[in-house]
Amino acid sequence: MSKQFDVLVIGGGPGGYAAAIRAAQLGFKVACCESNPYADPKGEPRLGGTCLNVGCIPSKALLHTSHLFEEAGHAFAEQGISVGTPKIEVGKMLARKNGIVDQLTGGIKGLFKKNKVTLINGHGSFVKQAPDGWELKVGEETVLAKQVIVSTGSKARHLPGIPVDNKVICDNVGALDFDTVPKKLAVIGAGVIGLELGSVWRRLGAEVTVLEGLPEFLAAADQDVAKEALKLLTKQGLKISLGVKIGEVKTGKKGVSIAYTDKDGAAQKLDADRLIVSVGRVPNTDGLNAEAVGLKLNERGQIEVDGHGRTNLPGVWAVGDVVRGPMLAHKAMEEAVAVAETIAGQAGHINFDAIPYVLYTSPEIAWVGKTEQELKAAGVAYKAGKIPFAFNGRAMGMAATDGFVKILADAATDRVLGVHIIGAGASDLIAEGVVAIEFSAASEDLARICHAHPTLSEVLHEAALAVDKRPLHA
Repeated sequence: MSKQFDVLVIGGGPGGYAAAIRAAQLGFKVACCESNPYADPKGEPRLGGTCLNVGCIPSKALLHTSHLFEEAGHAFAEQGISVGTPKIEVGKMLARKNGIVDQLTGGIKGLFKKNKVTLINGHGSFVKQAPDGWELKVGEETVLAKQVIVSTGSKARHLPGIPVDNKVICDNVGALDFDTVPKKLAVIGAGVIGLELGSVWRRLGAEVTVLEGLPEFLAAADQDVAKEALKLLTKQGLKISLGVKIGEVKTGKKGVSIAYTDKDGAAQKLDADRLIVSVGRVPNTDGLNAEAVGLKLNERGQIEVDGHGRTNLPGVWAVGDVVRGPMLAHKAMEEAVAVAETIAGQAGHINFDAIPYVLYTSPEIAWVGKTEQELKAAGVAYKAGKIPFAFNGRAMGMAATDGFVKILADAATDRVLGVHIIGAGASDLIAEGVVAIEFSAASEDLARICHAHPTLSEVLHEAALAVDKRPLHA
């Protein structure tokens, strides 16, 4: 006998579990199916998707540990703290990381139980349209659902001719589980994953070389932020080569050898103990049986949706990495809530112009809204305020004076168009910029808000004052 639900969510990552919980809160009978491959001690479906299992959460745990290790080895002495030469126990570091993952993924199961969401173990795929919705196959079970939300996420993009074994040649999964610190580490791709994981292992003692095919560094970021980030990361010890073309990659007993041509066309060779391939991600649409039911995909393999997450099929929705837009967990969750509320007849809302981007390097990088180069290309007249952390008392006390805050505002209306931060605490500070853009604030609004002293947030305050050429402390 078929199981019947008002809403079936395919995928239990950030978009999927958020959609399931919100739909249940709105009174629907909800199920979520999950079949991810991440190892679970009990062999049960592992919720949380890439983000919780092999992405956002475990990488931040390793970043924090490696940051403390580097601080102990290089920064403590300057503050009068003597601890000797620190040593890293990689196994203990990984165990801590895994414990955090276990706690959070298990927590989602608890939230499902609390909100009466049925968890079904298995991969969901469409069978056919039913009289009152859709018939789907989940593992060996048949499920009927009036509404279906697809949130199957994404997987690491691999390069042809470079087989990933997650031992010597790794994507994000293997790069989070090195059993030892490699002496030499190569990274293909200078994006978020490459820079964050490269930073982790550099801090722990690896010699890290990053090979990037694009001629520009962090092309999506504001050009001032990208320039500063390249300078600071290079100063820390990351070797970053831009405009390269990867050739043959060979593995052997001693590791891996990467042949490539540099930006000038000269042939080069890089030998390393391990290689991380981080060249973007591709949507997970395999196994949905999309073609059989006519679910429309675009040329990039993403499910086509309108501004509200509707696909071309009645009662079928899609959110997160499997649709257009940035592949960010918080974007997926916002889309998920909006879709659940739209199904319930409410005005589900998501503002794609107010989605923050964050890189958890050191210093952190975060932005929201338009970059200066985007405004120039669009012919938008703007004014800018830019203040370095070097003038901030709290940053001095923290020995974290690298970077700056930059605010871009419309020249005529003063409405905030973009906020760009590179510096300590950028991932938290950017929230004020998100609020400003969401509520169409003017830079003067931020300039006239009292910010606590001494805090890093004062740099954002000063940048808002600088838009009007009246900073007080810089």
